[in-house]
Amino acid sequence: MKGEIRLIPYEVKANVMEAKETPESIQEIKAPELWSSGFKGKGITIAVLDTGCDTEHPDLKDQIIGGKNFTDDDDGDAENVKDYNGHGTHVAGTIAATDQNGGILGVAPEAKLLIVKVLGGENGSGKYEWIIDGINYAAEQKVDIISMSLGGPSNEPALQEAIQNAVKSGVLVVCAAGNEGDGDERTEEFSYPAAYNEVIAVGSVSLARESSEFSNANKEIDLVAPGEDILSTLPNHKYGRLTGTSMAAPHVSGALAIIKNAEEEAFQRKLTEPEVYAQLVRRTLPLKQSKALVGNGFLYLTAPDVLLEKTLEADLLSL
Repeated sequence: MKGEIRLIPYEVKANVMEAKETPESIQEIKAPELWSSGFKGKGITIAVLDTGCDTEHPDLKDQIIGGKNFTDDDDGDAENVKDYNGHGTHVAGTIAATDQNGGILGVAPEAKLLIVKVLGGENGSGKYEWIIDGINYAAEQKVDIISMSLGGPSNEPALQEAIQNAVKSGVLVVCAAGNEGDGDERTEEFSYPAAYNEVIAVGSVSLARESSEFSNANKEIDLVAPGEDILSTLPNHKYGRLTGTSMAAPHVSGALAIIKNAEEEAFQRKLTEPEVYAQLVRRTLPLKQSKALVGNGFLYLTAPDVLLEKTLEADLLSL
C-alpha cells in the first residue's frame, strides 16, 4: 500500500487552561435531554483510532479501559499511547469526558474508551497498515463503536475489507467526512475511509446549523454534527477549541452510545448494526442544504419528539 493516512486537517481556535461546563455543541445536539432519562452510554465501549490520548487527563482517566499503540512512536512500544499531537485527546473528550473532576462533559459520559493509537508524531500521520491493524484489534476486543477522525486520498481494498469485517461483527464505524470541501454542493470531495458505504460519514456544520465551507460534499455523507469551535480536552490536563469534521464525528460516536442505551432498553434486546443506524437517522433534523453536504440532516437526539410535536400541531391546524 502506497502513501499514508493522516489526520483530517483541523484548525486550533483557542487553548484554555480550565473548563467547567457542558460544551455548547453537546447541548445543541440535545444530549443532556437523554442524560436526564438515564441514558449516558453505560455499558458501551468506543474505540478511538487516532493520535493516542492523555490517559491521565482528569476528565478521561476513569473512562479509559485500555489501549494499544500501532505506530512507531516510542520505539513501537505497544503499551504507550501518549498523544504528541492533541487531536486524539480532543476527540476522546467529545465522546466521553466526565466532569467528575470539575471539567467538561462529553456526549456519552458513562461510555468506556479503548485508545487505539494509529497515527504518530506531532503531525499525526500513519501507514495504512497501522489503521487496518487498529480496526482489526478494536473488532477483536468486541467494541461497540469505532470512531475515526482521519483519512487519506487512496481507496485501499484492504482498508475497506477490515471495515466490512468489523461491521459484519456488529461494530458501528464512524468517520469524519474530510475538510477538503469548497462549499459547492456540485463538486465532490472524497476521503477514505469516510467514502466507503459501510461507514457512517459525518460532515460539519456550525452551531447555527449552517454547513461548514470546508466540509466534504458527496453522496456518502450520512449526517452532520457541530464541527466549529468545539471545546474539549487536550493533553497535559488542558482544554481547547478545535474546528473540523474531525470534531463533528465524535459527537456522532458518543450519540450512538446513548442511542444504543435508549433503544435497546425500549426493544428489550440487543440491536443489530443496521437497526442502530436506523435509530440514528431517526434522530436527525432535515436541513435546507443539499444532501451532498448534510446527508440525512443534523444530529438532534430528541428529533422524534420534535417531529411528533410538529405532526400533532399540523393535525390540529387541519381540523
